[in-house]
Amino acid sequence: MAIIIASLSSYAQTKDLPWQVSLSLGLAEYSGDIGNGFFLFDLTGHNIGQNGVSKKNTPGLGLISVNKYLNSKFDLSFRGYYGEWGYYRNAAPGNYLFRNMVGLECAPRWKFLAMDNAIFVPYLTAGIGFGRVKMNNTNDDYGIFGFDKTYIYQLTVPMGLGLNINLTPKLGLNLQSNFMWTNRDNVDGRSASNSSFTTDAAWLHTLGITFNLGKMKDIDKDGVADRKDKCINTPAGAIVDNVGCIIDKDKDGIADNLDACPDKAGIAQFNGCPDSDKDGIEDSKDKCIDIAGIAKFDGCPDTDNDGIKDSEDKCPSVYGLIQFNGCPDNDNDGIQDSQDACPNEKGTAQFNGCPDSDGDGLPDNKDKCPTVAGPASNNGCPEIKAEVRKLFERALQGVQFESGKSTIKKESFAILNNVITVMIENPSYKLYISGHTDNAGNADKNLQLSKARAAAVEKYLENKGVSTERVRSEGFGSTISVADNATKEGRSKNRRVEFKVEFEDIVK
Repeated sequence: MAIIIASLSSYAQTKDLPWQVSLSLGLAEYSGDIGNGFFLFDLTGHNIGQNGVSKKNTPGLGLISVNKYLNSKFDLSFRGYYGEWGYYRNAAPGNYLFRNMVGLECAPRWKFLAMDNAIFVPYLTAGIGFGRVKMNNTNDDYGIFGFDKTYIYQLTVPMGLGLNINLTPKLGLNLQSNFMWTNRDNVDGRSASNSSFTTDAAWLHTLGITFNLGKMKDIDKDGVADRKDKCINTPAGAIVDNVGCIIDKDKDGIADNLDACPDKAGIAQFNGCPDSDKDGIEDSKDKCIDIAGIAKFDGCPDTDNDGIKDSEDKCPSVYGLIQFNGCPDNDNDGIQDSQDACPNEKGTAQFNGCPDSDGDGLPDNKDKCPTVAGPASNNGCPEIKAEVRKLFERALQGVQFESGKSTIKKESFAILNNVITVMIENPSYKLYISGHTDNAGNADKNLQLSKARAAAVEKYLENKGVSTERVRSEGFGSTISVADNATKEGRSKNRRVEFKVEFEDIVK
């Protein structure tokens, strides 16, 4: 049988050969209330019993096991054994023990250093079992207590170390040494009260021959066993070499006999034909094979997604309109941006795309007052009445303050009241008030004083009914002079409050 098995082509127990049958012989050593025979290995004969039957100190047993391969690290073992379990100290009654036993075990085996196809496979094992012990042998009267033919049934916990040696693909040797704990303490006729031992235990040492059985696995059904197959998932129908890899001239992973373009590396989606620009359109149907595109344009791109392919789009990187050959009109005024002087404001062709918000005939981009109609001669702003200009000129020196303070003198109220009248009569006016000083004294204090005086005038107008949205003020200290600060007259002119009409919204 060993010669036949050795001639079969396979490796040790693996996925291909998942079952292992082992036939073993061994020794069963006793430890219990009589004594401890572990690791004595005494094979000499002893005459015992009334008939002087010769027995070995370490009796023998036979064992058969069936092991199921789980993975490279674990097996599951089922073992059955039959034999004698015994111990000899001397021939006096009570100093020797031999019992017939039979049992079954189930235990996982951990191949802690193992790999598939290894020659030496050491393992640890631990499991659970069930056994029966014959208390007296009616054929040989060497029982020590003269019991009738009775049996004890026990649970066992086998734990041990083993080694598989794979001699040939399907033939090997097995060495195993197991400590077997039992839940019985009366197999030897003694109880724990008479000894420090609490159970009767056994140690089994076995040597056997193993046979690895199974059928070749070939997941991809290419005729090459999985254990030899370096390309385990080749497609159905592919021609493969002797290690299970497809014959593939262009190295694209598609067998030549299944490749529509065997001389050019391609992808499975197109049966082995290429898609050079990776746009999902195979090169044979792609009019722009080097630039990723879309199916709508036969593989050519539309970069700005405006529905006009780049080759026909005059503005290929900016979303545009068909009527402008793909160029944009951001303000939707019918004038494309490249020809629109105001591309972000809806306008008219008359003003090259710019609006005329106040309808005064001057486009907003050239109108200094785009929301208020005014003549072009005044840059689109309304003309300031002559009497208003004269009033503001008088106010330059007419608005007086307490010395060094922002308190308005009473004699200035008449001029300011006239300014208020102008603002009420001209609701389109917005007034900008600026305060100024001469250069005498500290510059920072002059700046703060100019701001305070301008703000005081603003507050006066607002308290008299001019809307806050129509007035703003600022101070400039001595930074903007209208006369020479070197003379008394010049310094007097530089100490002033200016009024300027605006027509745009005031931002405070």
